[in-house]
Amino acid sequence: MRSAALVLAAVLLAACTRQAEEKKPAGPPAVLVTLARAETGMVEVTEQTLGTLEAVFDPKISAEAPGRIVRMLAGPGKPVKKGELLALIDDADSVLAQRTDEADIRRVEALLAQQQRLVERQRQLVAKGFISPNAAEDAATQRDALREQLAAARVRAEQSRRTQGKARVLAPFDAVVETRIASEGDYVKVGDPLFQLVSRRKLLAHLPFPESAAPRIARGQPVRIRSPQAPEREIRGVVSEIRPNVSETSRALDVLVELDNDGSLRSGGTVDAAVIVMTRRDAVLVPERSVVLRPAGKVVYVVSEGKAHARTVLTGAKRADRVEIVKGLAAGVSVALDGAGFLSDGAAVKLAETARESR
Repeated sequence: MRSAALVLAAVLLAACTRQAEEKKPAGPPAVLVTLARAETGMVEVTEQTLGTLEAVFDPKISAEAPGRIVRMLAGPGKPVKKGELLALIDDADSVLAQRTDEADIRRVEALLAQQQRLVERQRQLVAKGFISPNAAEDAATQRDALREQLAAARVRAEQSRRTQGKARVLAPFDAVVETRIASEGDYVKVGDPLFQLVSRRKLLAHLPFPESAAPRIARGQPVRIRSPQAPEREIRGVVSEIRPNVSETSRALDVLVELDNDGSLRSGGTVDAAVIVMTRRDAVLVPERSVVLRPAGKVVYVVSEGKAHARTVLTGAKRADRVEIVKGLAAGVSVALDGAGFLSDGAAVKLAETARESR
């Protein structure tokens, strides 16, 4: 009986031990992940900066005729068209000068006609032997001098007509009046400023870059620009000029980009700009969510045989929601996408529906 009891106890102990081992957990549960495949594609390597806009055409309109301003027809903020009247200057002095010049023309014309008749008579007398040829030559010389006087009088008259026309101050191109400098009643001389105009047809973007970027930036490189003034619009341009000197105050390289403007941008505004310095067409790309930060650096998890294997990678440029892998991963390899942030090296994974990521 005692032996039977011992045998029964041993059997029960073995059964309990087996049940305990069956209930013991086998390890952490598998992480549910989706997969994405590393693909090759094109990426653009850019240099980015924050710049400002400047008007290309912002001249001061000055008086081209002296006189008192009798009317100012444009004020700050007013859009004006090419040829539109901006101001009127009293042209009384120009009108009087023109009348004087025209009278002088008529006087010289009368003297010239009289001298021409004299020259003809002198030639007839020379032919008959009544006077010497020298007298006829003197008359012809006086006639030629009167012709020159008449030409000079006509030039003065033309100048008077031009001065009279300049009393009407016209817009030289489509623009917006930035500042009105003079006022009605002011007496202005030739060259005195009247208006400051700004044209919005062409703008110049000033893009500052650190001097270390100088070897990578060159004329003709494409530029993408966005502005808070038109957030829905992406503006394309090219590097048109690189200033030869680095700013002494900011130590920045000034890169210039000429932009065609549809009127939505204003001078003085800021822009976000990206100069495309290089294009790589065979870059290895993965979804940005596949790259996670770990103490060892940026890693992706390559999934094979139900396990996640960490790969330390070096990232490069971005394209939409994808990031370039410069080093550490080859194209065609499947990496964890959703759930990648919960993985560790060697973790068990369970595959959900494979991610269908578009390029």
